[in-house]
Amino acid sequence: MIRIRRVGICGTDIHAYGGNQPYFDYPRVLGHELSGDIVAVGDGIDPELIGQRAYVIPYLHCGECRACRHGKTNCCQNMQVIGVHRDGGMADYLSVPAEHLVTSRKLDSEQLALVECLAIGAHAVRRSATSTDELAVIVGAGPIGMGILQIARARGARTLVVDTNRDRLAFCRDMLGADGILHALEDDLEARIAHHNDGALADVVFDATGNPAAMNRGFTLAGHGARYVLVSVVKADITFNDPDFHKKELTLLGSRNATREDFETVTRLIESGELQPTAMITHRGPLEKLPTLMPQWCNPATGVIKAMVTCDTQPA
Repeated sequence: MIRIRRVGICGTDIHAYGGNQPYFDYPRVLGHELSGDIVAVGDGIDPELIGQRAYVIPYLHCGECRACRHGKTNCCQNMQVIGVHRDGGMADYLSVPAEHLVTSRKLDSEQLALVECLAIGAHAVRRSATSTDELAVIVGAGPIGMGILQIARARGARTLVVDTNRDRLAFCRDMLGADGILHALEDDLEARIAHHNDGALADVVFDATGNPAAMNRGFTLAGHGARYVLVSVVKADITFNDPDFHKKELTLLGSRNATREDFETVTRLIESGELQPTAMITHRGPLEKLPTLMPQWCNPATGVIKAMVTCDTQPA
């Protein structure tokens, strides 16, 4: 049992609030980017955990399906995600399996609540096998795209970010260290990418937009022998030109959720100072004011990047 301290708001929550999340049944208590204090443990669980600060791995896998047996717990056939398939952490307390809690004595509550968001990016980058000095193009400058950007940089990749929001693009460049930023509607994307990559298109492209047109467009940004990773989810078909796909011998990858390995990677990177995730937090508010705050946080005009719900009056 954990006493919830912080809850991060992500695109899944915003889409669910707007009725556009494909995996939702309503009514549902939201909240899957969670941190808190362990206040009680069940039989057979180390009582020394009580009082420790922890974050939640919200992907409850069955451990029995073929995917789980092969170590792909992130795409369990019977997946239950806290805050999606079952009620989440926008509450005072939450009971979760002990194996889905990760403690840290070095990270504060806000840092812990951001691990899940960054783990999505860590899994996508690991799936892509991005390596040092490759050019990674991240399409979509929301929190997931920003997470991919930070993890790709930690892997030594050169990075370009594509979006239509100038403020978010500037944030990626000035605060998160992107090597370049491109406006999706105003820049000649192929020419600008080639300029940054010795005349070639991207070595790896990540889509984090949830926009069908952008996802289709991403195929044209990938170079010969490149990888294209679809991180976002959309209620639509994605299409591409087959001759071009084969000519380039592209590798198309889906990236879903994250595994414990990805969570632990992010934890180490934050603890070492290589990642500074709290820079993404632009809005904060208490749980009791969420009915008023949520419509504001869903509005891009407010400049929100990452909103954080505080579930207590204690400092992070």
